[in-house]
Amino acid sequence: MRVLLSISICCAAMATDLAHVQVEPNLERRSHLALEHAEQSLKASRQAYNDGDLQRTAALLDEVAQSVDLAEKSLEATGKNPSKSPKHFKFAEITTGDLLRKIDAFSRDMNAADRPMTEKMKEKVQDAHDRLLHGIMTGKKK
Repeated sequence: MRVLLSISICCAAMATDLAHVQVEPNLERRSHLALEHAEQSLKASRQAYNDGDLQRTAALLDEVAQSVDLAEKSLEATGKNPSKSPKHFKFAEITTGDLLRKIDAFSRDMNAADRPMTEKMKEKVQDAHDRLLHGIMTGKKK
């Protein structure tokens, strides 16, 4: 019972953090906070997996994908050209690349039967990373 309560509190705190990030008025700061939240969620998902809680692991992995999506959409909403003012776009591209490496490592550490839960999220992060890199290199949306 005590473990269940602590898990519920932890998940509620993570959801609150993402809700807090979504109301950040500065779009570039929102993107940065969303990427930080994605990293925290990935770390928490690894801990949940190590604790044997697959349901929580899947929920946290979904939150990683949502956070990366929020970060990308926030940068798009700035209306800035990624190749002419690349600071925040480059930070997002580097961070998503780092997330991809961490996701790969986590997936390799998982039981083979559990690995599919990371594939959909990894694909979303990879797509966002590719779009960010393409925008920085060409200045155009992919």
